[in-house]
Amino acid sequence: MSALGAAAQQPGELDLFLFGEGTHRRLWDLLGAHLCESGGATFAVWAPNAQQVSVVGDWAGWNESSAEATLLATQGNSGIWWGFEPRARPGDRYKFLVAGQNGQTTERADPLATAAEVPPATASVLFESSYVWNSSKGEDWRTARSDRNSGRLSVYEVHLGSWRRHSDGRAHTARELAEPLADWASSLGFTHIELMPVASHPFGGSWGYQVSGYYAPDARLGSPDDLRYLIDVCHDRGLGVILDWVPAHFPKDRFALAQFDGTALYEHADPRRGEHPDWGTLVFNHGRNEVRNFLVANALYWLEEFRVDGLRVDAVASMLYLDYSREAGEWVPNELGGREDLEAVAFVRELNEVTAQEQPGALVIAEESTSWSGVTRPADWGGLGFSRKWNLGWMHDTLSYFAQEPIHRAFHHHELTFPMVYARDERWLLPLSHDEVVHGKGSLLNKMPGNHEEQLAHLRSLLAWQWCHPGRQLLFMGGELAQEREWSHEGEIDWFLLQREGHDGVRRLVADLNSVQAQNPALWAGDDDLDHHIGWLDADDHEHSIFSFWRSVPSWYEEQSNDQPQGPAAHHGSVAVVANLTPVPRHGYRLGVSDLAPWKVLLDTDAQIYGGTAAHVGENADGVLVVDKDTPWQNQAGSLLLTLPPLSVIILAPSELP
Repeated sequence: MSALGAAAQQPGELDLFLFGEGTHRRLWDLLGAHLCESGGATFAVWAPNAQQVSVVGDWAGWNESSAEATLLATQGNSGIWWGFEPRARPGDRYKFLVAGQNGQTTERADPLATAAEVPPATASVLFESSYVWNSSKGEDWRTARSDRNSGRLSVYEVHLGSWRRHSDGRAHTARELAEPLADWASSLGFTHIELMPVASHPFGGSWGYQVSGYYAPDARLGSPDDLRYLIDVCHDRGLGVILDWVPAHFPKDRFALAQFDGTALYEHADPRRGEHPDWGTLVFNHGRNEVRNFLVANALYWLEEFRVDGLRVDAVASMLYLDYSREAGEWVPNELGGREDLEAVAFVRELNEVTAQEQPGALVIAEESTSWSGVTRPADWGGLGFSRKWNLGWMHDTLSYFAQEPIHRAFHHHELTFPMVYARDERWLLPLSHDEVVHGKGSLLNKMPGNHEEQLAHLRSLLAWQWCHPGRQLLFMGGELAQEREWSHEGEIDWFLLQREGHDGVRRLVADLNSVQAQNPALWAGDDDLDHHIGWLDADDHEHSIFSFWRSVPSWYEEQSNDQPQGPAAHHGSVAVVANLTPVPRHGYRLGVSDLAPWKVLLDTDAQIYGGTAAHVGENADGVLVVDKDTPWQNQAGSLLLTLPPLSVIILAPSELP
């Protein structure tokens, strides 16, 4: 059923049947409010245990009397209430009046509203999009999405409300942010922007992770079409857009989903399953057909109606385990006596299978914090079916290592080598996210030891290590300019830091890391096929805190890639990465190489343009490193004799000079 342009039409039997079995793929067409071409609007809501449901709004001055409220009628045994209000107009605010079994009537926002008031107001808003997409340029937008998602993945994580603000402290709308944000991320060479949750949420301090309106964009960002404009502009700049999505839990606010019809409708009735002890929220009942349909259709809604390129699914572990954050006696085992939430597992698999069928090429990324096996394995192979999984183990170990004083790093050497052991287990994304720069954890820069210049050098090394390590990467806003303060959702990035040479040097480094990675497929194309495309040169130099490894281009990439990367740092073969993570330069360091041609430095984090000491690595007058063919080393055919700059990561490749 189309929205605007349709006459008032009751739900059909097929719609009701599909919803009942949990497979209605366009639920937003069945439920919610829909303006009609001839005037007025239809309203439909699921409230199977309600005694009566009506709708009130601006058209009647919010008069809740029976004479003014629009009474809805039940639709068979579906639990859906439907009605038509001829006085409703675009922009009108409205709410449902739901009379529960307990005799209490509560005002409720529409669970499938496509627009909402700016908090703290809580009404839904009648809205139909008039947006005309521009970014496809004649190409099918789904094909363009698949192309964006099939290659390199370098993600810039953003909280729209605090990326940049007006001079008086007011937040920008999504439309106001569109060009500057897209231009900034594009200038840094990122391939995707990940937006922290943009669905309607009452409390700004939740950062969007306590959603009240799953189908309505946050009105703080402007209209829904303002958000569409931002996504469109990003696509026009060649950037994909990933949305943070929260299908695990929701807040207890009485205007939203909690006890919607006087009963536990969207949540579990038993608090041992229905309440989250850490977050004070309610847990979705993923075993109920209609709830599962509400969530799966919501994922499809954002992918279809807003043309986003993917979803990052929040708090997956909290869904998978019945005892998540619960003590003995506070949780109920599953029917097999185990701790796995079998209904949630089935929901996650269905989500990924349906998304792959209905929105092929879209990314679905798991934030999953445990060692659950097969998170990115296809569901029909026994996995969960996600596109990628956040590697929180890598994040924890890597930040722990870099927080150590260099003199102590010899005792933490394994924290950088161990993630390589399980690098083949999943399709990883390496996050340095918002979670690591808030709540007293300090900014990335202030996690680093030493004086200010040393902290900058450590941070440059950390970022280069992230970009060179197997797995795609994500960096939270502010990391690219070495933010000194913790992130606050009520402020903005400290843009003035770019006026300082060392901080602007980090910006240059991030841009160059993305550029070098884009020009050298060895640094990413083999991430998911590591068996023959990565190897340690030296993983055991604990004493000097030096690490070195090589990476190569998979044959499948060479066969499938029609356009070879171009640029001054472009190289189509193997690369070598060497990290010296103490403040002591290492002279006469011998590095084994397989290619006996001259080599070159693609990137050196100690270079002067990044704020480093500009120590000479060992190039000759022609800017190349000559291979010692008579001294094989580290099981390689030849070797290079290098000077390793202090607190640095260098990337090298054969020079391919004629």
